[in-house]
Amino acid sequence: MKIINKNKKAYFDYEVLDEYKAGIMLTGPEIKSVRAGQVNLKGAYISINDAEASIRGMNISRYKYDSSKDYDPFRVRKLLLKESESHKISNHLNTQGTTVVALAIGLDGKYAKVQIGVVRGKKKHDKRQTIKDRDVKRQLDRAVRKY
Repeated sequence: MKIINKNKKAYFDYEVLDEYKAGIMLTGPEIKSVRAGQVNLKGAYISINDAEASIRGMNISRYKYDSSKDYDPFRVRKLLLKESESHKISNHLNTQGTTVVALAIGLDGKYAKVQIGVVRGKKKHDKRQTIKDRDVKRQLDRAVRKY
């Protein structure tokens, strides 16, 4: 899968417990916008009702050559998951403190796919540790480049 956009904020705010790949139902102009990279996953989350998953809060900008009058960039879009996967995700959601968010969106051949993750929120000290690890890695990379 060729990644078009990642939700970096989700990786910082949450601890990923499990990952799934799901297809997404898009209209013609929307898939063209996705291929052009005009998509934002910040704040996107997944809801599951009656074994049917949908993504909310994902922003796909209007395709510049689209002539339709009414376009909602934040509309609810249906996800295509196997029934067994949706049951596994809904079982994960029954545990306290977990949610499902969109981690990345990309193209798999001619189809748009969304990588979703069952996540648990990080505590403040966990976020500080992540920042510290990132800074140490950056310093090591600089030292290696220098010498």
